[in-house]
Amino acid sequence: MFEKAKRFIQPLINIYHLFKAIIASIYYDFPSKKLILIGVTGTDGKTTTTHLIYHVLKNYVGKASMISSIHADIAGGIIETGSHVTTPDSLKVQKYLRSSLDNKDKFFIIECTSHALNQNRLWGIKFDTSVITNITEENLDYHKTYKNYVCEKTKLLFRSSKSIINKDDKSYQCLVNKLRKKDKTFFTYSLNKKADFNFDVRKKLGIKVLKFNTYNFLGAYSVLKTLNISDKLIEKGFKTFKIPQGRMETIYDKDFKVIIDFAHTPNSFKNILEEIFTFKKNKSNRIIHIFGSAGLRDRFKRPLMGEVSSKHSDVIIITEEDYRTEDPDKIATDIIKGVIKNKFLQVNPSKLNKKSKKVYSIILDRKNAIKKAISIANKNDIILITGKSHEKSICRGRKETPWDEKKTVINALGFK
Repeated sequence: MFEKAKRFIQPLINIYHLFKAIIASIYYDFPSKKLILIGVTGTDGKTTTTHLIYHVLKNYVGKASMISSIHADIAGGIIETGSHVTTPDSLKVQKYLRSSLDNKDKFFIIECTSHALNQNRLWGIKFDTSVITNITEENLDYHKTYKNYVCEKTKLLFRSSKSIINKDDKSYQCLVNKLRKKDKTFFTYSLNKKADFNFDVRKKLGIKVLKFNTYNFLGAYSVLKTLNISDKLIEKGFKTFKIPQGRMETIYDKDFKVIIDFAHTPNSFKNILEEIFTFKKNKSNRIIHIFGSAGLRDRFKRPLMGEVSSKHSDVIIITEEDYRTEDPDKIATDIIKGVIKNKFLQVNPSKLNKKSKKVYSIILDRKNAIKKAISIANKNDIILITGKSHEKSICRGRKETPWDEKKTVINALGFK
């Protein structure tokens, strides 16, 4: 019943957002027409790619502003975009664009979500260049099918003068078919195949980055080249770039490691856990993974997240992650369906210890989950905490409770 109602209501919501976007665009006098707009979309890697482009442009080319899932940096001032928000509503977006233009900025970079594209929140914005990082199964509760999800991402390409896609990604052929169908020209990038842009930051500059981040650097490089930025400036920017807050951020690295990351999809779990596995000094070292899944959001990915984690982790602690009005125990049960595929056994939290392996436990209170993981960590173990990273609140029921993942970890280390 709820799903039927949602299918009927969503188009009305989209019309409301369209009307709002039209009013906002007129009120602020279509500021995007006088800025060089760059759009970044995809399932994973959007934030890092956005920050890379912004860093190079702002520091080595010309004045720039941006909107990312971490914050908006507008005309030199940091603005919080709100809880769990990547692309703000049209009123805020147009206001930020106007402030940027009034500041005489040249560039503006927007991290664009499929929801924002579907809901017309970016109507009226003319993009000079756009890039898609990758498209994996995500947000299927909203888009229903992978094909629909790809279609929403493609909207950004059609709104851009220059469009760039990842030739190594599973979405490539689907995107090519859609672009060619409408005679839309596009550029490609790849680490492994012949493409318009091939740039491996590890080989070219000797910068040590995680494997999946090489694609973020390559995507950013491709965008910057379409803007006619020289390799000299790009490389200078890449060498001084620091990965954004909460992206594979090591909080503690003494007798064991504690790392936080925003990963919240099966694909991002796979990428980060495969990398973390290479950090292990010997086979006896464990990866202790703490994670949950958001309530009232893509429930289809939950078992997949559990399955991926149990392929690479030794101990799993399932916890809360913005469960909203959904039962957190039900969310945990969905995750467990994937965890048990790799023959993990459930243990009571009190039974978790320094010898525990191939086990999972449920500790719904996130702070207690973190404390427990730290209390059982051995020398050279790696604790990975995913899903919250930079976010400043956690949604419990209908209430947003202040949350600081990094501070929680630091406090828990004192507990140990």
